[in-house]
Amino acid sequence: MGEHGQHYQGKHEQPKKDIDPRPLFELGQIVGTPGALLALVEAHQPPDELLIRHQTGDWGDICDEDKQENNLAMGKGFRIFSSYKLNTGFKVWVITEWDRSITTLLLPEDY
Repeated sequence: MGEHGQHYQGKHEQPKKDIDPRPLFELGQIVGTPGALLALVEAHQPPDELLIRHQTGDWGDICDEDKQENNLAMGKGFRIFSSYKLNTGFKVWVITEWDRSITTLLLPEDY
C-alpha cells in the first residue's frame, strides 16, 4: 500500500531466482527525486520493489562490469548503483552512497 492508502497495481518484476533475498548492505536514509517518485506512481510500482532488488544484489539493467563493481563496492565501502526499467519504460536509478548513509531513487536526467 502506498502513501495515503493508495494501492499500487500492475505487473511487478520478480527478482532473479539466484539472488539471495537477504539484505546485503544498509540503505541509510531513503530519498527520491520528484521525477523518480512520479515515474513510480505512474507505473504503479512501489519504491520498495526497487529498493528490495537493489539491497539484495539484483542490480537491474547494468552491464556485467558495473555488476562486478557493485559486488566489489559492497565489501570495500564504495557507492552502489542499480538501474531498473519500469512498466512504463522509464528508467529509475538507485544509488547508495559509499558510507551507506543515504540511498537515492532518481531518473538518469536528475543525476
